[in-house]
Amino acid sequence: MSSLSTHVLDTVSGKPAAGVNLRLLQGEQVLFEGQTNADGRCPELRDVAVSKGTYCLEFRIGDYFRKGGQVLSDPPFLDVVPIVFGLAAEAHAHVPLLAAPFGYSTYRGS
Repeated sequence: MSSLSTHVLDTVSGKPAAGVNLRLLQGEQVLFEGQTNADGRCPELRDVAVSKGTYCLEFRIGDYFRKGGQVLSDPPFLDVVPIVFGLAAEAHAHVPLLAAPFGYSTYRGS
């Protein structure tokens, strides 16, 4: 089995994004639901056993920016950010999210 981690950074403030609701899915099945801590991480995600396959991490980024006082359009340009990724071999995978109200980026971290 493999392990998975994430780190969400708010590129508007330049700080970790605390309080971002997220969930991990494999197909339609929800494997995990949680929230980022003060450091923008979700340590409980590491406890979810993942193996070879395709997954989706969904981040409720619109809610995060609204809670922080950011004025967003209705509907917001970005509300839920889905990152679909594949695991081809057993190993740890780190999927970070750098987010702003109008854009985001990700990469395979270590």
